[in-house]
Amino acid sequence: MDAESSISNGTDDTIVCYAPTMITTNGVWQGDNPLDYSLPLFILQLTMVVVLTRTLVFLLKPFRQPRVISEILGGVILGPSVLGRSAKFANTVFPLRSVMVLETMANVGLLYFLFLVGVEMDLSVIRRTGKKAMAIAVAGMILPFGIGAAFSFQLHKVDQKLNSSTYIMFLGIALSVTAFPVLARILAELKLINSELGRMAMASALFNDMCAWVLLALAIALSENDSSSLASLWVVLSSAGFVLFCIFIIRPMISWMIRKTPEGESISEFYICLILTGVMISGFVTDAIGTHSVFGAFVFGLVIPNGSLGVALIEKLEDFVSGLLLPLFFAISGLKTNVASIEGLISWVSILFITLLAFIGKIIGTLLASICYQMSYREGVTLGLLMNTKGLVEMIILNVGKDQKVLDDQTFTVMVIVALIMTGIITPVVTVIYRPTRRFLPYKKRTIQASKPDSEFRVLVCIHTPRNVPTIINLLDASHPTKRSPICIYVLHLVELTGRASAMLIVHNTRKSGRPALNRTQAQSDHIINAFENYEQHVDCVSVQPLTAISPYSTMHEDICNLAEDKRVAFIIIPFHKQQTVDGGMEATNPAFRLVNQNVLANAPCSVGILVDRGFNGSNRVTSNKATHYNIILLFFGGQDDREALSYAWRMSEHPGVHLTVMRFIAAQEITEPNPEENASRVSTMETEMNRERKLDEDYINEFRTKNPNSESINYTEKVLNNGEETVAAIRSMDDAHDLFIVGRGESHVSPLTAGLTDWSECPELGAIGDLLASSDFAATTSVLVVQQFGAAMAADHVEEEEGSPRNQDPSDPYHSLRSMNLRQHTPSRTQIIYDT
Repeated sequence: MDAESSISNGTDDTIVCYAPTMITTNGVWQGDNPLDYSLPLFILQLTMVVVLTRTLVFLLKPFRQPRVISEILGGVILGPSVLGRSAKFANTVFPLRSVMVLETMANVGLLYFLFLVGVEMDLSVIRRTGKKAMAIAVAGMILPFGIGAAFSFQLHKVDQKLNSSTYIMFLGIALSVTAFPVLARILAELKLINSELGRMAMASALFNDMCAWVLLALAIALSENDSSSLASLWVVLSSAGFVLFCIFIIRPMISWMIRKTPEGESISEFYICLILTGVMISGFVTDAIGTHSVFGAFVFGLVIPNGSLGVALIEKLEDFVSGLLLPLFFAISGLKTNVASIEGLISWVSILFITLLAFIGKIIGTLLASICYQMSYREGVTLGLLMNTKGLVEMIILNVGKDQKVLDDQTFTVMVIVALIMTGIITPVVTVIYRPTRRFLPYKKRTIQASKPDSEFRVLVCIHTPRNVPTIINLLDASHPTKRSPICIYVLHLVELTGRASAMLIVHNTRKSGRPALNRTQAQSDHIINAFENYEQHVDCVSVQPLTAISPYSTMHEDICNLAEDKRVAFIIIPFHKQQTVDGGMEATNPAFRLVNQNVLANAPCSVGILVDRGFNGSNRVTSNKATHYNIILLFFGGQDDREALSYAWRMSEHPGVHLTVMRFIAAQEITEPNPEENASRVSTMETEMNRERKLDEDYINEFRTKNPNSESINYTEKVLNNGEETVAAIRSMDDAHDLFIVGRGESHVSPLTAGLTDWSECPELGAIGDLLASSDFAATTSVLVVQQFGAAMAADHVEEEEGSPRNQDPSDPYHSLRSMNLRQHTPSRTQIIYDT
């Protein structure tokens, strides 16, 4: 039997005996209790930790709490503060003999997580941070550090055999750090990332994070109780030597591995295995020289160049490490947290006092620096609140302090509670005090039809993946940018906000540095932006502004609609949620994309086009305006959506390389059978509305034909049909010579030609005709653009909801009431767009 001293339980050290042979059980049928053996017990502990953490994440989601809160809280619940109060639970599930295995695995997880943090961190960002962010970060560290130092004398017991300067350093660092990944998540949740305040908070937190790691290494080196010893000096010198070795020996070796890999191919498994082993070796070396093993892993990660190798490592490790192993580290922190160790009211009062002072200290420090740079008081206070975010760095500092016996049980517990309170109150408080004022100026050019032919045409293009880029670029090229009417394109890359830290890196890294992408999301964003910038360079009268929105799919439409409002765009183009397969069918790529599209259609402040991408003109390369040729067909049934579609097609017809066919479908007999259950006034209102719509259709068609009497590039034909069956037959009989169908969504338009078609619609958001053209069984493999005019969705709702009261309309503007309705409904909310320029 092997005896070893373990956790300090109360005041007495407990001797724990380990049986080296008791790893796996012989099974319950042999009379063995699985929990007496280390492997089954570890599996149970890991399962409990992950399940409890994920349950808390789910429960705290409505309160918009970051995941780190759930992880720390999960550990505290399993520890002696809550469930561990039961001696039976503690001795069965978390007996002292199991702690060594648990802590070892937690540290392995921490080792690899910190390696990934190093891989993902771009040091060049620090150089580009700017004096303003650095000043705010430093000011936000100095005051809380001072407060921590001052109060350390109250918490530091005289009988403790430690160096008080080391104690001050640990406490000061723990109070002054800001957790960058947690802050990024909070900013995204609050939709503040695009704001000047959000970008400043991110830059300052990143700088603060780097300072924290340097200070942590220094604190560990100095956590030698014997102050007269030269050991601390040797630790600092050997740590510096290790860093230099990594920079000048390891980094060139890894760069050589990358060069040996042919371009376009993935890094070999052998090299990946070597690097993962290198993480362990780095941890061993730094642990041996007296610094914590995580420092070695972090430095090793920092020297790995950005690019394909970093992407491969993150893809392979991140979900396993951060999802499964990292919660173990927080569980260990929770098991060491014992609320009962805080004795008496005075101790609790001192906790609240320290929390409040450190909190206010960070706010005051940040506020002073903000005022020096002409920021408002409110922004300075909000920035100070955000900089109080705590997370992994602080937990590592506290755990190292406890392991090195620098912090006792009470101080450790106090600091864990302080971290929980500080991070937990940030989101609710910031939501209350900071509501950025958005200039909500109504604008008239909310539709293509209302846009003047000699004004700038503003389009917002939404993209999920690079796959849709060629078709969208060709569509924009066909939209005829000229000096008289240039096109301003806002390219919005839509990225899902996930728990993964790497997803947030796209936020702080600036693409123009010319450095390789840090992760797959950023690589995609780079491809998208490069394609549009290449288009901008080759075509005159086009300006491109790339942006990135990071948001959960459930609220992504807010980002799109708010950006459209802010930029005063006339048309939003969003890709359909289905992609064409090799055999010509259509399959859904991500069901969440459909939810985004439906929400955008319902809430958009301007006209919307859903693009069913089956390739457009078969050309993925844009050369010049005259070198391209597009055959476009517009199907016109009537209604405001169809008029908007005609307006867009009309603009495209002016392009010298576009041939437009306008096919108008006319009902042989407009059938409006009154429902006996409906009252006379409602029927009368519907008839009046339909007559008005018919007149508007006739006027607009006549205007179009009058202004294009003998155009060779425009064909106008009319088809008289009786019902929906004939409509389907007519559309199916069309030849496959067209590159693009343009149709109106037609949600608010009642016509006998589409009657019954909606009953079979698979995707109602495309309308009856759009759904037919986009279906897998439709013979033509042609792209489809389904257009909804601003106000059309509201008109459809209005017709359904209103019980017969006629709308009060201005005769000169038939859509005046729709515009005013939408302006009232479209209340501004905080937007979250990341400017990638």
